[in-house]
This record gives sequence, structure tokens and C-alpha cells, in this order.
Amino acid sequence: MIETKPDISLSKYAEQLRNGIVIAFPTETVYGLGADAWNADAVARIFELKGRPPDNPLIVHVNSAEMAGTLAVEISDDAKRLMECFWPGPLAIILPKRPEVLDIVTAGLPTVAIRMPDHPIPLRLIEEAGRPIAAPSANTSGRPSPTRAEHVRQDFGLDVPIIEGGSCQYGLESTVLDLSERPYTVLRPGHVTQSDIEEALLQPVRMTDMPGTSGTGAGPREATSPPRSPGMKYTHYAPDARVRWMRHDELPVPLQPAKNTLYLLHQVRNGNGPSNPACKIIRYDGIYEEMARDLYDRFRMADLQGFEEVAIEPFSTYPESAEALLNRIRKAIGD
Repeated sequence: MIETKPDISLSKYAEQLRNGIVIAFPTETVYGLGADAWNADAVARIFELKGRPPDNPLIVHVNSAEMAGTLAVEISDDAKRLMECFWPGPLAIILPKRPEVLDIVTAGLPTVAIRMPDHPIPLRLIEEAGRPIAAPSANTSGRPSPTRAEHVRQDFGLDVPIIEGGSCQYGLESTVLDLSERPYTVLRPGHVTQSDIEEALLQPVRMTDMPGTSGTGAGPREATSPPRSPGMKYTHYAPDARVRWMRHDELPVPLQPAKNTLYLLHQVRNGNGPSNPACKIIRYDGIYEEMARDLYDRFRMADLQGFEEVAIEPFSTYPESAEALLNRIRKAIGD
């Protein structure tokens, strides 16, 4: 659980939510753009602000399993087990929805994605507002998700009230797991891994066959039905700068950098390579968690500093915990 100053007052923000105002707030993953999940006009404002396609469903944030029960028809034994293991935390669970859950929240699907964030601000905010919060990431659609309040301001200026909560712990969006049908399917990888879920449930789950997850990287596919989870259908996570994999002829040390390029290296290397004021080289030396936490900030930095492209060292072998990082990079590249 992330700690925050106990004297931060959330009363005015809770009142704004109850009055139908959309606000931005931190979570352990990324900043969210939230509205009262029971207010259709407020939820519609989220889509308007983001420029978000209406067939892209939202995740509803709760502060207890009991509140999740007001959204789902039934909390299955497997769902209860996952809540016990990973809530509060970066795991959204898709379940059949109650009829009263707004269609605009679920993009007309018969299911709803629910998450209990592991951050004191949204948990207190939900408590004080007395209602669940529907919230995608607090960025304009297609842009890198925000991991700091200043990122939200870059996209929305003064149009959205922001609760400042420092930098996000993980920096990548939550895992999304579909429990509405078998086999259970991870629709979006995140900090909670496929193996984590299988260990908790004592049964196999599958990873969806979607662009940017794993496999051949053959490029985006055009879906004809609404995506079951955020991040499945549309281009996400990309800066204005072109994101690409480094070429093999760029890999030998000393690195021969291209101009106007931001390089992100993850393998352990000796030396710093040549100095070139027209490029920037950032090394993570095998610390994938740090690279994941920084990824969206680096994308935004590339645009702010005028880089034309971001070149990322290809992943040859990597731990399962880095699957979400690889997914977001592939999505940004368009693989």
C-alpha cells in the first residue's frame, strides 16, 4: 500500500464526483480519469474529454468486495479467491454485470471490469463519495498513460481537477482477467502475472491472442466487436515520436547513436558509449521494474525534448514479470 499525507482532504473531490464532475486521481498503476459510475452524463464526459471511442469499456473502481457485489450478478468462488490474494492491487476482474450497471460504462457488453486499487487516495475517495468510480487512464486517447500529475496537466490543462499523489508505483496499467467464461483469459497483462493467477486458482488460465501481447508481432488486427477490455483494440501508449526496436547494427558497444533519438537499453553493458548531444541513452541494466515504471514518462519526455524517435533494445529473454512492459512497447510500436 502506498503511503500518502494523512492531512490531504478529499472532501471537495468527493463532492465533485457526486455532482457529476470528472476528476483525475493517482493509483498504484497510472493516474485515472474518474466519474461516478452510476451517472451516465458524468461517464459520457470521460469519453468526451479523452476522445475515447464509445465501444471501449471502462474499469469500475471499488473499495471493497461488497461494493463489487453491487456491480456483478455474482461473485464466484474463484473471483473471491483472487480478491483475497490480489485486492487491493493491480488486477481488474471481468464478471457478468447487474442490469443496473450503465451500458456506457461497459460499452454495451454483458460484463463489467472491476478493480480495487492499492492506493489510499482512490480508496478514501470512493469511501467519501459513497459510490464506485468508473475510470480509464487520465490521458487523451492514444497518448502514453500518465504516471505523474504533470502528465495529466499536459493533456487536459485546467479542464480537469487533479488530486496530486506523486509518481505511480508500477507505471503500467492493471492486469485484466476475464472470469465471465471459461477458459479464464488474461486480456491485458500487468503486474499480476499469468503464473500468479494460476497459482492462486490452482488451474490454468490462457493469455489472449491479441496484438502487443506476445507471439509473432504481426501487427494490429481490426476487431469487429467491442473489445472486452481496455487496451485490446485501439492504438495505445504511443508518443508523437516514432517508437521502434533498435537495429542489430546499433547494438554493438560502443553504441553508434542516431541523431534525434532517445535510446532505452535494458541489458547490462559496460561503458557509456559515445557522447552525442543530438541523442540520449538511458540504461536500465536488467532492472525491468524500473524500466516499466519509467516507460510512459520517457515517452512523454521524448516529445517534450523534441526527439523524433525512441529506439528500444529488443527483448531476447526476459522474466514473466516483464511481459506487461513488452506488451506496452509492442503496442506503442504497432506490432
